[in-house]
Amino acid sequence: MSLSLRRIWGLMFRHIALYRRSWPRLVELAYWPILQMSIWGFTANFFIARGGSNAAVIGGAVMGGVLLWEVALRSQMGMSITFLEEIWSRNLGHVFVSPLRPWELVAALIGMSFLRMMAGVIPAVLLAWALYAFNLLSAGPVLVLFFLNLMVMGWAVALAVISLILRHGAGAEALAWSVLFGITPFSAVFYPVSVLPHVAREIAFIVPASHVFEGMRAVLIDGRIAWDELGWAALLNLLWLFGAILIFRRQFQVARTRGALISIGE
Repeated sequence: MSLSLRRIWGLMFRHIALYRRSWPRLVELAYWPILQMSIWGFTANFFIARGGSNAAVIGGAVMGGVLLWEVALRSQMGMSITFLEEIWSRNLGHVFVSPLRPWELVAALIGMSFLRMMAGVIPAVLLAWALYAFNLLSAGPVLVLFFLNLMVMGWAVALAVISLILRHGAGAEALAWSVLFGITPFSAVFYPVSVLPHVAREIAFIVPASHVFEGMRAVLIDGRIAWDELGWAALLNLLWLFGAILIFRRQFQVARTRGALISIGE
């Protein structure tokens, strides 16, 4: 194993060890996805009972939206909170006394984000199938592209949040829980972009998630793969990720110059 991989794995293992010895941490990973799935599952069942066959299709699209949105949320929060745990434990300065490089830290955060996301979303997907007979896997192999695009968007937002934390310290920590919820109205999770006001539609167009969910509804409702929507999602994700990397690189250099890597969180 190369030195870079050893350093990335070492940082990941530190966090994995915390979950191995703490069942409340493991429960917390799946708590919110399962709660969201349960609430919206009951809501979808109500619509299905009142509306017939068309409502069943729409209810399935709502359930799919709930589960896929958790992919973006858990990816973003998993990365942001893993970084915050380094701050809360006063370990960030120690990490960078070691030979660890910034991109290796980001790689470790992405790795932990993926593990946390899977630990939260998989139980919700299984319970959706068991309780509501909704099988997200019925979308087919294109589901992998939905997951990938939403994860990348979550990572881009998380990098931007981490950059703000490096710049503003503890005052920006609340963004780790709130920033992606602010994007939800423009992400078209539960409704098509066409129902948004004109200005909101313009904003939604530059949000990768809106194209993912338009593509999801095309699969679940119309039975077709909207490759154009997936193409826009991938392109926008590249732009978002590139911009987030530039911001992170700049703020990390400033934080290192100011000595904030040692004092942040105090």
